[in-house]
Amino acid sequence: MLSRVLGLVRDVVIAFFLGATSNADCFFVAFKIPNFLRRLFAEGAFSQAFVPVLSEYREKGSHAAVRALLDRVAGALGGVLILVTALAVVGAPVITLLFAPGFHGDPLKYGLTVEMIRITFPYLMLISLTGFAGAILNSYGRFAIPALTPVLLNLCLISAAVFFSPYFDEPAMALAWGVLMAGVVQFLFPLPFLQRLHLLPRPRWDWQDEGVKRILTLMIPALFGVSVSQINLLLDTVLASFLPTGSISWLYYSDRLMELPLGVFAVAIGTVILPSLSRHKAGSDQQAFARTLDWGLRSVLLLALPAAAALMVLAQPILVTLFQYGELKADDVGMSVYSLQAYSLGLVAFMLIKVLAPGFFARQDTRTPVKIGIIAMVANMVLNLAFVLPLHHYYQLGHVGLALATSGSAWLNAMLLLRGLLQREAYSFQPGWGLFWLRALVAVSAMVLLLVAGTLWLGDLSALTAWHRAWRLLMLCAAGAVVYGGVLVMMGVRLRDFRGLS
Repeated sequence: MLSRVLGLVRDVVIAFFLGATSNADCFFVAFKIPNFLRRLFAEGAFSQAFVPVLSEYREKGSHAAVRALLDRVAGALGGVLILVTALAVVGAPVITLLFAPGFHGDPLKYGLTVEMIRITFPYLMLISLTGFAGAILNSYGRFAIPALTPVLLNLCLISAAVFFSPYFDEPAMALAWGVLMAGVVQFLFPLPFLQRLHLLPRPRWDWQDEGVKRILTLMIPALFGVSVSQINLLLDTVLASFLPTGSISWLYYSDRLMELPLGVFAVAIGTVILPSLSRHKAGSDQQAFARTLDWGLRSVLLLALPAAAALMVLAQPILVTLFQYGELKADDVGMSVYSLQAYSLGLVAFMLIKVLAPGFFARQDTRTPVKIGIIAMVANMVLNLAFVLPLHHYYQLGHVGLALATSGSAWLNAMLLLRGLLQREAYSFQPGWGLFWLRALVAVSAMVLLLVAGTLWLGDLSALTAWHRAWRLLMLCAAGAVVYGGVLVMMGVRLRDFRGLS
């Protein structure tokens, strides 16, 4: 929660200093590329392949065997990351053409993006190794340190924008250096905690190690499967580079708000259940496996449904309160409102994916999510073309179409993952789902009625100071949360019902 709230503060600061200008578009592209690859090398495919193997070594092997595995994985991962980073720094012009081809017609945007990619790309190597350290700590039940690490990125970027941007001719360059500085700080942060567990790796280059081979076998297909939503967002960026200036920024600001509940709740639940699912699978306890997955689904839905509804109803008040200052104008906020509402339609699906995917990875099945990911990605591209490049310009949805396509493909992805787990009998619905849906939908409906009425009370927030905007919006959000929680309690939901993870 702390890291996501500070992330929101970071985005408010970026919006104030950069707005939705062409230079902001350049920075978001330069930041998204290593950030996307981080999801693959660190939090995404690597973590999903590494944690089940590490859990098995812990369950069946000695501490020395675990240490040997960590040393060789660190050597293999570190070597690949150094190579990828070096190639990217040299080939930054090609990377810019690949991920933002629409910039090629604007020499200033193209040149600035190339320069910033060379500064930000080493962040990939540093943060991926940080993710490796975090995966080890998570596997040993030390969840707080990896969860706290993103706070350091946000603090570095806020500091770069506020304190260092005045010293640069182009403020966006200060943010690029802030990204690199954050990578160094985040890399160093978890090392003492690994040392306390006597698990600080000493990298060794050994691709023939059995554990490394198993992780690589699981990771290669997972590189695609686990990061479909991120690939879809990158494809959105590619297409948005051809749209009017500001489109990338509008999508960024709306996506960041959607990431708040996704990162606070869904990623946290997915992170917690993966080691548990892996232990149950290693111990051949199928009933416990199904119960843990069911706990994750109910927990995430109880949070995803009100979050999606609130973002849909309060999109404009939230964006005006957070971002409509400095360089970000009312027209930019209006454009971001449309894409945020489109993204909110897929928020529940995005959050479900974070819980359903570990159900496959804990079983060391990465092929199925890959097949599903390919289907979802193709669907996303078809929808992109249908919404963004129509035959008649009156039906062109622009950046909103990109957000709608992403939401649609997320729902397809989530439903196919669920069907796959049910067909393999890895998961079965536990008793009580009918009553759960009744309670949740009644509570969400009551909350939505209150929020709709509350928007009339908010009035024109843009005419108020930042503190008055925030106070009014917080009061309305708190009232909505009280109504949602109160209805759930009146219908019999208790906190103890969600303490069943083991």
